[in-house]
Amino acid sequence: MARPPFTNHIRTLRFVAGEMTQGELGERVGVTRQTIAAIEQGKYSPSLEAAFRIARVFGRPLEAVFQWDEG
Repeated sequence: MARPPFTNHIRTLRFVAGEMTQGELGERVGVTRQTIAAIEQGKYSPSLEAAFRIARVFGRPLEAVFQWDEG
């Protein structure tokens, strides 16, 4: 399976946010820890709603959390 054409900074942002766990982020976003892990590893593309919710948890714009690689 090809990797999605985007990258993210979720792991770094979780660490900066007091070492927030994947489970804690999942609870705040409304998804499971496993979903957060898969998004973080680039194995799963989040829905647009989930992506915005993740960015909002960290108080960052979407583009500061997710980067699209059109290459």
